[in-house]
Amino acid sequence: MPPKNHPRRDGAAKPLTDAMLELIAQRFRALAEPLRLKLLNTLMQGERNVTQLVEAAGTGQANVSKHLSVLKQAGMIATRREGLVTLCSISDPSIKQLCEIMCARLKAEHEQRAKQFEGL
Repeated sequence: MPPKNHPRRDGAAKPLTDAMLELIAQRFRALAEPLRLKLLNTLMQGERNVTQLVEAAGTGQANVSKHLSVLKQAGMIATRREGLVTLCSISDPSIKQLCEIMCARLKAEHEQRAKQFEGL
């Protein structure tokens, strides 16, 4: 029998508890806002301070802080103080993997559609 937390050999996933499903839904809700994705995309380039994130987001500091709070609560980013500056970084490497998977999938779909239109 495979150890706990490892995929079963027959490919079947173990049923998730309601609590686990709620945590997963919380993560996906945090990703469901374009501005949060923009902030995560910026943070994938490396640690940034809030002022840099405000500039990258093109919106106000209060709005960025609200979205950073949601991302932090979801366990996706970490913050640390350095003097008067708050620095933010990606705290969960799986976020980067998830974004890479989605971007690759969207690129493949876009290329497939482009090929379909070439034949018209």
